[in-house]
Amino acid sequence: MSMDRTGLAQFLRRRRELLQPEDVGLPRGERRRTGGLRREEVAVLCHMSTDYYTRLEQQRGTQPSEQMLASIAQGLHLSLDERDHLFRLNGRNAPSRGPGSAHISPGLLRILDRLHDTPAEIITELGQTLKQTPLGVALSGDLTSFTGPARSIGYRWFTQPGARDFYRREDRPFLTRMWVSHLRQVTTLRGHSSEAAHLVDLLMDDAEFRETWDNHEVGIHPAEVKHFVHPQVGALELNCQTLLDRNQLHLLLVYTASPGSESYEKLQLLSVIGSVHS
Repeated sequence: MSMDRTGLAQFLRRRRELLQPEDVGLPRGERRRTGGLRREEVAVLCHMSTDYYTRLEQQRGTQPSEQMLASIAQGLHLSLDERDHLFRLNGRNAPSRGPGSAHISPGLLRILDRLHDTPAEIITELGQTLKQTPLGVALSGDLTSFTGPARSIGYRWFTQPGARDFYRREDRPFLTRMWVSHLRQVTTLRGHSSEAAHLVDLLMDDAEFRETWDNHEVGIHPAEVKHFVHPQVGALELNCQTLLDRNQLHLLLVYTASPGSESYEKLQLLSVIGSVHS
């Protein structure tokens, strides 16, 4: 399959023109003349240079890599059908859908983009964080920076020193059982050749994981109220509300504190700390 430069340029331009700043969590500003997003705004959303994105719209760019196409699809808030069309315009096969896919649906992204003052994240069924709000990063750190098996919090729980420090000590035995229980269920659901099964194989080197795995527990669900220990503001008690995207099996986790509580005040402080360091 060859790259359709004209079709790609027209598609990108049209998708950019249809998006408004508020659709992607950007301020509109008072002097905006264009109806849609500016090229430099799209470039920031897609994690690429404005020059490279401009050349794509002008039919002058080199063929983007699959990783770059995925970033463009996410930055432009494309649907799965639109993402697949983007890949085919570039002469590439469309990525897989469903479990294991990192493409977040536009609807879920629109919700996340509006949670400016709330810690929130979008995760996969294996606990891989795909995107966080700024306050989400201030709360738990940048969880999107991990690569390989370490993208999964369940894997980090057993393999990385300090991975449990964010959680209250008395909750850690339950959380150990919960991660293993969930991984067992996903492995059974997805099969022995799945990413979940690969994580199990890797974690079998850990004695605690093996012992917990051998208990064959399933159906252990996370508590709605979570207790965290933040390195700067200390103990936090937060409610966690979950929204499921059934097509991609992604979860949007939103963390809130009761108004007037100590944890609520600490979240306000975190928002200030996060803005200073951003």
